[in-house]
Amino acid sequence: MSASYRRALRLPHARRTFATALLGRLSYGVVPLSVMLSVTRASGSYAVAGVVMALFGATVVLLAPARAALIDRYGPRRALVPLLAAYTTLLGVLTAAVRHPGAPPVLLGALTALAGACAPPLGPTMRTVWSRLAQDDKALLQRAYSLDGVAEELLFVSGPLLVGVLVGIAAPPLGIAVGAALMLVGTAGFVSSPAVRAVPAAGTSVVRRDRGGRRVLRRIGRPVVAAVAVGLALGVLDLLVVVFAERHRHGGASVAWVLAALSAGSAAGGMLHGAVNWRTPARTRLAALTLGLGLTLLGAGLAPGLGTLALVMAGAGFFVSPALTTAYLIADEAVAPGARTQAGAWVNTAVNAGSTGGTALAGALAGRLPVAVCFAVTGGVVAVTAVLVVTKGARGRGALREEVAVR
Repeated sequence: MSASYRRALRLPHARRTFATALLGRLSYGVVPLSVMLSVTRASGSYAVAGVVMALFGATVVLLAPARAALIDRYGPRRALVPLLAAYTTLLGVLTAAVRHPGAPPVLLGALTALAGACAPPLGPTMRTVWSRLAQDDKALLQRAYSLDGVAEELLFVSGPLLVGVLVGIAAPPLGIAVGAALMLVGTAGFVSSPAVRAVPAAGTSVVRRDRGGRRVLRRIGRPVVAAVAVGLALGVLDLLVVVFAERHRHGGASVAWVLAALSAGSAAGGMLHGAVNWRTPARTRLAALTLGLGLTLLGAGLAPGLGTLALVMAGAGFFVSPALTTAYLIADEAVAPGARTQAGAWVNTAVNAGSTGGTALAGALAGRLPVAVCFAVTGGVVAVTAVLVVTKGARGRGALREEVAVR
């Protein structure tokens, strides 16, 4: 680890706070797969499991900015504790409900939807803490965000692996219980950290007047648009890699290696990007990184085999983590301190929404077009988004100057 990353971890209470946040966030990688396996087993229906997971994903993603707004308004400790209590309780009830076959699908759907609605937003809150710890040191904040992003990506890779181990020794509901325990222990340690206790509450009246959700979203249009494009690419790739492997007569196990190359490239790119002291403005880097991802995907479908595709995916991943880190940095700078958690949550929601849309788009295209064309269409959309990011950035700066002039 370079000295720059060690410096970020040496910030007051950073290691303890970051470690507990990661422990709780590991739940995000464990719970979804565990719920899907458990519901499939309890209902005996893939259709029921699909609907239940759709409800869970919808409430987790779409209500993330609302939960983040609670963090900004009331402070992390006052907001996270009730969310944690509701989330773990609902997962506990769900664990009991899926222990035996025959659970009513309506009950399973309601429990998972409510649990998703209460999921504690540890990721956006940790980024708010990083912002306060680094204060006005932009280079240090960039390194902290890069480290955070890479660690989070590794959690989403290791979470399903942990579920695989748990399922090998017990029934799938154990994974739900373990996910709830991870969130309980991680969040309890997180809110007890002095760095988290130091984050102030913005206050109800202040949030209503100056930090409403729509105003926050208007100020962070550029990073949100870029995040949607990155999420779209990730969602498309998950399916197109499977299609590519099948058409080249490779087994399903080979797909995992290609997607692992994507994650490895993202981790390497994130660490390298965070270690560089950039002189280029963040908005320019965001557009360039988005464009780089799009151009890489344009020719991905022309790969002659799965090995070459894995190398291309590693190259594409090299742009993913840096683009998202830059998006979070821009969002953080664009809003007042009392709205940073909400701004980060909007970027995170944009990634997830883009990924969901990308999977649907890939499903619609893959059955009608050659896989090379599907890759090219995806790359073209992402590249065009890079142009929109620059354009929106110029408009956003003009609007912000006008607002400052009025005030």
